[in-house]
Amino acid sequence: MKFTKLHGLGNDYVYVNCFAEDLSGVDLPELARRVSDRHFGIGGDGLILILPSERADFRMRVFNNDGSEAKNCGNGLRCVSKYVYDHGLTKERTFTVETLGGIVTPIVSLGEDEKVEQVTIDMGEPRFERAAIPMTGIPEEKALEETIEVDGEAFTMTAVSMGNPHAILFMDEVRDEDVLKYGPKIEFHEWFPERTNVEFIQIIDRQEILFRVWERGSGVTLACGTGACAAAVAAILSGKTDRTVTVHLAGGDLFIEWREEDNRVFMTGPAQEVFTGVYHGPIPYK
Repeated sequence: MKFTKLHGLGNDYVYVNCFAEDLSGVDLPELARRVSDRHFGIGGDGLILILPSERADFRMRVFNNDGSEAKNCGNGLRCVSKYVYDHGLTKERTFTVETLGGIVTPIVSLGEDEKVEQVTIDMGEPRFERAAIPMTGIPEEKALEETIEVDGEAFTMTAVSMGNPHAILFMDEVRDEDVLKYGPKIEFHEWFPERTNVEFIQIIDRQEILFRVWERGSGVTLACGTGACAAAVAAILSGKTDRTVTVHLAGGDLFIEWREEDNRVFMTGPAQEVFTGVYHGPIPYK
């Protein structure tokens, strides 16, 4: 199986071009677990497939390193965008990508080598209703700056869907030990029947946010694009930041704008190809 390794701010996945590779009949969750292994596989936060779509120009499927399938992935979308342009699957600089969370529109920007350097993605409109997260409680109600308790500790949390669920915790100080301790417990909290991504954010000023993440199905990662969007939205809703913010992730910066005129969230950031290769490990079939 031919593959390409790409990352967005250190959020690294194994990418397979399914226009050229036939994975029909393959146990994809198990394949994701095998190729993601950093000792016995290729290594990555998961597996992303680039596929044809009947509804958009391309389709993306995302499998976390535990084999679970994600509805969306912002860093993955930027890397998919870089791949399809740089590898000649499209000549357009604006196109559409179908995800389980909906259809999104990337716009690629080229560097001096005519390769994609930055990608801006229209991530769509955020959702706040509990049913949309999904989250327990009255379906049409919103979870804005609610108190969630874990191991006797209380956190102020806002829940946002960017096509996938996010629980954003407002912290006086973001500490790695808190991400490791509370991230997995909130991921599996009873409020979230399909589990959740967990973002720990510290407001620096009205234009900047410090951000760390525990990703559903992957654990600690260096970056999460949809999480950065959700965090920015939560901060804006709270009145703590302006509508355009720089989110400082462990792997680098993302620039998020939540436009008042159309309610849509735009994310801009880099994508980088690392290497290509052939996976010789056994392919698991169903």
